[in-house]
Amino acid sequence: MSPSIRVLLVEDSPDDAEMLLLELQDGGYDPTYERVDTAPAMRAALTQGIWDIGIADYVMPQFNALAALALLRESGCDLPFIIVSGAIGEETAVAAMKAGAHDYIMKDNLTRLRPAVARELRKAAGRQERKRAEAQLLHDAFHDMLTGLPNRALLRARLERAIARAKRRQDSLFAVLFLDLDHFKIVNDSLGHTIGDQQLIAIAHRLEACLRPGDTVARFGGDEFMILLEDITDTSDAIRIAQRLQETVERPLRLDGHDVCTSVSIGIALSATGYDRPEDLLRDADIAMYRAKALGRARYEVFDTAMHARAMARLRLETDLRRAIEQYEFRLHYQPIVSLATGLIAGFEALVRWQHPERGLIPPAAFIPVAEETGLIVPIGQWVLYEACRQTRCWQKRYVTHPPLSISVNLSAKQVMQPDLLTQIDHILQQTGLDARTLTLEITESIIMDNVASTATLLAGLKARQVRLHIDDFGTGYSSLSYLHRFPIDALKIDRSFVSRIGQHGEGLEIVRAIRTLAENLEIGVTAEGVETAEQLAQLRALRCEYGQGYFFSKSVEGEAAEELIRAAQRW
Repeated sequence: MSPSIRVLLVEDSPDDAEMLLLELQDGGYDPTYERVDTAPAMRAALTQGIWDIGIADYVMPQFNALAALALLRESGCDLPFIIVSGAIGEETAVAAMKAGAHDYIMKDNLTRLRPAVARELRKAAGRQERKRAEAQLLHDAFHDMLTGLPNRALLRARLERAIARAKRRQDSLFAVLFLDLDHFKIVNDSLGHTIGDQQLIAIAHRLEACLRPGDTVARFGGDEFMILLEDITDTSDAIRIAQRLQETVERPLRLDGHDVCTSVSIGIALSATGYDRPEDLLRDADIAMYRAKALGRARYEVFDTAMHARAMARLRLETDLRRAIEQYEFRLHYQPIVSLATGLIAGFEALVRWQHPERGLIPPAAFIPVAEETGLIVPIGQWVLYEACRQTRCWQKRYVTHPPLSISVNLSAKQVMQPDLLTQIDHILQQTGLDARTLTLEITESIIMDNVASTATLLAGLKARQVRLHIDDFGTGYSSLSYLHRFPIDALKIDRSFVSRIGQHGEGLEIVRAIRTLAENLEIGVTAEGVETAEQLAQLRALRCEYGQGYFFSKSVEGEAAEELIRAAQRW
């Protein structure tokens, strides 16, 4: 069956138009077409129709190909455009190509038309596929993969807009509600994560149904949701909506044969308190929510200045962190990064832990946020980089591999902003003797986008030193994608939230494939995080991902255990 194509013919001669259509039919196409020979007619055709390709004569009594190309640019249509002319000089042809034409063909050599059309249709299909992949990545950057709700990045942007409006208008009042499901962990532990995910999706739909069109409900991760209520009259509006949300959430859910009941604790922060940053609103709503939990759950609390107990606990944590730096209480754990081509360990990612003298081993999630906010992450990060390089160089001397073992270290936003970071790196490499080519630094998309100027200088310096740069948690934060072209990035690390869904009806596979295709087109590598099953490993290998990392290979382990993994030389 001949493939059908929709052709926009910019041609004043019916006979020549018929000749072009016959040539397409002889080439195996089934064309439908519209012939235009004036600017108004072409503008109407572009507005009213959907076309696969445009074919134009160069000069007509009332129109010409260059004017047609200008209309095409004006319309925003990505339409392959071929000029077919009886007489066209070389300079004219070059001008047409610069104006946007994809090819030009002489009317006395129409045998070139068929392959030119086939080629441009293929290219157009490729462009559309890339656009779809980029659109999907952009959507995913601002939406939660499980529920489809806005994520932190999108809510933050809307909060910034609401704060700015409140500063302009004294009567503009809004509120932020922080919601946390009570005892959600029990559902996951008793019925499994699949039922837990179904519950989160159902709750998300219920929350959306409770709100007005202008309000925003976002998922913050886990069982936490955040709601932005705009244009409220006073505190009573926020309280009334909070009560309605509680009643809605508490209605029983029927999930896969199970009756699931839950309640929700809600913290409310009002813009009337006076805020300049979204982070402060979110923080106070969070404080109020934890106050609601402390008072028995299944209730709401409005933030007030008396809620300082949590702030005091944070202050104690900051004090302990300062002591930890002075007393060298930090430890490094290492998670292997495996070459999917060979199945062997190619290197490790260094992950910091805190050996608290009273509380024992503290994971990074418990202290890194405070370290980031206070700036203590800078000395901690400097120690992590030094210790990771020192240990890796020791392993390289003991265990000769080709290529040598590499080490990946995360850089925080505060570190990236340090003006002497490159000097620090030079000094550490010189002290430890580590080859810069075996050091990889990982930063997130948000760090790049929030600090474009300083990041550009840093990345150029790293490139000059042959230090590799990876984008961590790719696809989960704010991304314009333009930085992938602008900066010397070596690889993308696909976030575990995408990889973990591979195998669950193939839901995560298309996202991973899109990221892999994007990386391949940009000629950069890919590392998949969160590999937990053999099925995920097989799919990633089929997609030609270069490296994998996750519990399927090993959790993060102390240095001695990591060395045992190197010595064992296991092949996955």
